[in-house]
Amino acid sequence: MLPKTLPTLLGQDYPGQLRVVLVDDSSDDGTGDVARAIGRATGADAGNGNGNGNGNTLTVVAGQARPAGWAGKVWAMEQGMRAAPPDAEWLLFTDADIAHGPHAVTRLVSHATRRGLDLTSLMAVLRTSNRWERLVIPAFVYFFAQLYPFRRANRPTARTSAAAGGCVLLRRAALERAGGIAAIRGAVIDDCSLARAVKRSGGRIWLGLADHGPGGVRSVRPYPGLADLWKMISRSAYTQLRHSPVLLAGTVAGLALTYLLPPAAAVVWLAGLVTGAGAGDTATVIAGVAGLGAWSIMTATYVPMLRYYRQPAWTAVALPAVAFLYLLMTVDSAVAHWRGRGAAWKGRAYSAVNSDGVADT
Repeated sequence: MLPKTLPTLLGQDYPGQLRVVLVDDSSDDGTGDVARAIGRATGADAGNGNGNGNGNTLTVVAGQARPAGWAGKVWAMEQGMRAAPPDAEWLLFTDADIAHGPHAVTRLVSHATRRGLDLTSLMAVLRTSNRWERLVIPAFVYFFAQLYPFRRANRPTARTSAAAGGCVLLRRAALERAGGIAAIRGAVIDDCSLARAVKRSGGRIWLGLADHGPGGVRSVRPYPGLADLWKMISRSAYTQLRHSPVLLAGTVAGLALTYLLPPAAAVVWLAGLVTGAGAGDTATVIAGVAGLGAWSIMTATYVPMLRYYRQPAWTAVALPAVAFLYLLMTVDSAVAHWRGRGAAWKGRAYSAVNSDGVADT
């Protein structure tokens, strides 16, 4: 991913000093060498002193062994923060598969400064190039926004906290006030845990959707087939439910009642109208009309997300089918946990997670 993403960070048109720290966390595919080569090619190698034409520099840090009690990604974040200049007012945590528009960092800092925010996060525009990505990805963001409503998360008085780990801008003083990265050292769902820690310590947080313009951020990671998307979603779905069988049962029932039962009732009623078999039964008519109405409402609420991802509005009628896939992915996530596989990051499994989504192993 780095040849597609790292140059977008090093090429930022940022009025201040921008130093990029890349943590090579025990990669076995030459990640560190690729990053250093990009730094030399762009003139951003920190060893040259002045950085590239924009004054931006790159430092590649070789990751150290993960201490007990730390989740993999969070430990990488901690090492990156330690390598950052101690006088840096802002810290931007971003993933290696995220590309940034040329003015993205400037817009993030400007937005945070203007609103007095301590944590500013953008949900990156995810890829929708193949049919499975076009089917599943818009629903992924749609369901995330239902689980963590953006407006509620952005309200200082609300208990809901959320962030998108691919792009998180933090005021360093606020992070220190929240206890530093160590405060979430075992978190598997690090982004929302970080947002919660900042908010609990009195900080102001904000989460929004990235735009498609020069100030936006986008993921370039491909998901060639359903299996790739399935793995991406199921690996942490049960962690989101705090590994609770009760929450799992409630989620499955909620998905079934909200997204599956209404279209099923509508289809049965409409099929009866066509065939004349029981279509006039009062209970069938009431269930069918109610189901059709509910299906219409869920379709209407999904259309804005499809428009955001530049997909045809008519595909919103397929939301029940996608919801069924998500139901199966959630159950599969629970089964993986019960079999001892649990959540994983870079091949590291975390089988025990407490109520805050923090790994105990």
